[in-house]
Amino acid sequence: MRPLVIIVATLIGIALGTPVGGAKAEDASWGCQVLLCAASKNPSWHGVAYCVPPMTKLIAAMKEPGFSWPICHEAKAGKPGRENYEDCPAGTTVGYSSQGDGGWRGEPDQCIKTVDVCRSPIERNAHTRQSGTTIERSFGNGHDACIQHVATPRPRRADPYFFDIPNHQGVKERFWFNLDH
Repeated sequence: MRPLVIIVATLIGIALGTPVGGAKAEDASWGCQVLLCAASKNPSWHGVAYCVPPMTKLIAAMKEPGFSWPICHEAKAGKPGRENYEDCPAGTTVGYSSQGDGGWRGEPDQCIKTVDVCRSPIERNAHTRQSGTTIERSFGNGHDACIQHVATPRPRRADPYFFDIPNHQGVKERFWFNLDH
């Protein structure tokens, strides 16, 4: 929590052009208010009374045509990134549940594990579905091997948005947040 307090105090001071001790968060630009609130972790911006108005304003503005993300130029963080899905577990790769014409892919919403197993000829000719998984089988020459691709749903992030904020040494730290009411 202490590194966050230091970052917040520094950002407020930078945004206002005042020494850190005399800075007030409510005097910051809207972009800096959003950045400060998005970086709040414990509690999240939802639990910080000061943060509810600028974040609610942001959520409403995002629904308007021509929305442009408010930037806190002093913090050198830019616009936020967004990653809807958690990383796939070790030993799996990202997969897609659907693919359209022309090679278009759907969302990267699957984790695929490739397993080499030998099964009976009856089991080799099946595509099966089991609770939350899809299994596709293919076979090598001579029908003496089978490769199994097991697809499981990729977990969605609770906090899909992030800011990469440079710390006092210039090293970027990632702060995840959500825009749920």
